[in-house]
Amino acid sequence: MEVKINREIRNYTEAMFFGLSLRQFIFSVCACVVAVGLYFLMKPYVGTETVSWMCILGAALDFIKYNGMISEKFIYSWIKSEFLIPKKLVFHSTNTYLELMNSYVDVINMYIPLRDSVQTASRRVFVKSLL
Repeated sequence: MEVKINREIRNYTEAMFFGLSLRQFIFSVCACVVAVGLYFLMKPYVGTETVSWMCILGAALDFIKYNGMISEKFIYSWIKSEFLIPKKLVFHSTNTYLELMNSYVDVINMYIPLRDSVQTASRRVFVKSLL
C-alpha cells in the first residue's frame, strides 16, 4: 500500500467527495446551479460562446489560488485595497549623489580663494568635471 505525503504540510487538503475538499464540493454544486441559471438568463442577450465562457469563469472561482489565498480571500482583499481603504502612493525622488556633490562643491568654494577670472573659469570647468 502506498501513501502519498506532501512535501509541504501546508499544502495538505482532505478529499471528501469525488476527490474534492468539502469547500470545493459545495462551491462546485453552487457553480453548477449558477452556471445553468446564467446560461438561461443571458442566452437571449449574448451569444452561446460568450455565455459559455461566463459560466466557465464563474465555476473556476472555486479552484483559483493567488498568492496562497483562496478566491474568497483574494476578492475580499482586492475590494478592501481598491475601494474600502485606498491609498494614493506618491513617489518623491531623492538624488543623493547630487546632494553630496553640492556639499563637496561648497567645501571647495570655501577653501579655494578667488583671484582672477581665469582661475574662476578653470574652477568651474573642474567642478563641472566632478559632476
